[in-house]
Amino acid sequence: MLTLGFVTGVEPDRWLRKYTEFTDHGGLDAHSMRDPVAALHDGRCDVALVRLPDSRVDERFHVVELYTEAPGVAVPKDSVFAEFGTKLSAAIPAAELSDEIVNYRIPTSGFVDVDEVADALQIVAANVGIAIAPRPLLKALSRKQVVPLGLNDPTVALTRIAVVFAKQRDADDIQDFIGIVRGRTAQSSRQAAPKKSAAEKAAAKQARRAAAGKKPQPRRGSRARTQGHTRRKKR
Repeated sequence: MLTLGFVTGVEPDRWLRKYTEFTDHGGLDAHSMRDPVAALHDGRCDVALVRLPDSRVDERFHVVELYTEAPGVAVPKDSVFAEFGTKLSAAIPAAELSDEIVNYRIPTSGFVDVDEVADALQIVAANVGIAIAPRPLLKALSRKQVVPLGLNDPTVALTRIAVVFAKQRDADDIQDFIGIVRGRTAQSSRQAAPKKSAAEKAAAKQARRAAAGKKPQPRRGSRARTQGHTRRKKR
């Protein structure tokens, strides 16, 4: 069984289902973690979905980048920004927030400390200031008194989600997981589930017909052979 850690803000449910369905590696033991990189270092997980950049992801690891996260801003539920943001599909311009107290902002390094974001959101929930972080993370952590919105601010460092695993741990189970998160299907994946033989496929088809109340179909060519045998018998 493959052990997976995924950082807060990532929703891997569809990948987990496909991995279990398409492969025969024993499934996934998956856990949401605020710091899956630490879990990779100490061996608590085989592979992780992590938020980059992170200086701890060095040459010892393989990195497969998946997508860039949109930046977001968390505002108090009763603020004018919450009403503005929910009415408009567009993100809030940075200039509109220039006078606000910023409890958290993604640093220029791009590294996001999930615990610090969670602490900042407690202050926002008390109707004080805002917090700027990856929008998926804000959605995952926000409380009832906090509204996560899109943010239009080109100066905010962008974060990326990637599959990361130790080079020494590279194996078929991890490669099959990578294939699934990158969009492979059961037909295109190099998944390890055993293929059915022609006889097994025929038996399964007959079973489906029987379950539907249909008569089993004769095997291809059997009718011709039977008729030919009958004609020979009449002679």
